[in-house]
Amino acid sequence: MAKIIAVTNQKGGVGKTTTTINLAASLAATKRKVMLIDLDPQGNATMGSGINKAEVEASSCEVLLDEMPLREVIVRAEQAGYDLIPSNADVTAAEVRLMEMPGREVQLRRALAEIRHEYDYILIDCPPSLNMLTVNALVAAQSVLIPMQCEYYALEGLTALLETVEQIRVASNPALQIEGLLRTMYDGRNNLAADVSEQLTHHFGDKVYRTVIPRNIRLAEAPSHGLPVMLYDKACAGSLAYLALAGEIIRKDHESELSQVAV
Repeated sequence: MAKIIAVTNQKGGVGKTTTTINLAASLAATKRKVMLIDLDPQGNATMGSGINKAEVEASSCEVLLDEMPLREVIVRAEQAGYDLIPSNADVTAAEVRLMEMPGREVQLRRALAEIRHEYDYILIDCPPSLNMLTVNALVAAQSVLIPMQCEYYALEGLTALLETVEQIRVASNPALQIEGLLRTMYDGRNNLAADVSEQLTHHFGDKVYRTVIPRNIRLAEAPSHGLPVMLYDKACAGSLAYLALAGEIIRKDHESELSQVAV
């Protein structure tokens, strides 16, 4: 049964889509079966997976509006090694139409029910806002991975996101947990970054991943080639960091399973 992780932060430019693509590819490289769902109308995760968003026949729009079964919308991101539910500008229309639908916040959860047992991990790339698309992701997910830069305003945005997660947990998805906080675009020479990083660790403890994603030019270049960074430059610091993150997530899941068996 797949573990469903929503990758979200309402603040743009924090490495959210970069994280979703590269974590999906890194998990797939460990022989896990992975699906990436692009819920962002910009379609950056689709393009970064090597799929042209202008040429897809269907997208997450049709899934959310119950117009096509999710299975029929899947495309294979062959080089990246995972399955993809693509996105494009049509998803903006889905957000508007969802507002008129009964049960609008559970559309994605319903759609995933039929295929969830076929995957090890399902990662959802959310838009950079707390809208109905993000709510669908949070209701469908078991956990939330929050990429964030170590800067002052990031802490302010984090508070609002955690409040939203708590509201979703109370109203629609009691099982929803914080998967982890991921420090992205990190520069250890920056005093503010080090201070914010220390505050995060102090407040959130082991919810902060030990893995840190550095500022890395190869990581920034890879999307323009439609590739995860491990296929663009497997030896670069960004590639090694995302492989380490995948390893950390798998290890934590394995420890969690063992502790449940022990109980």
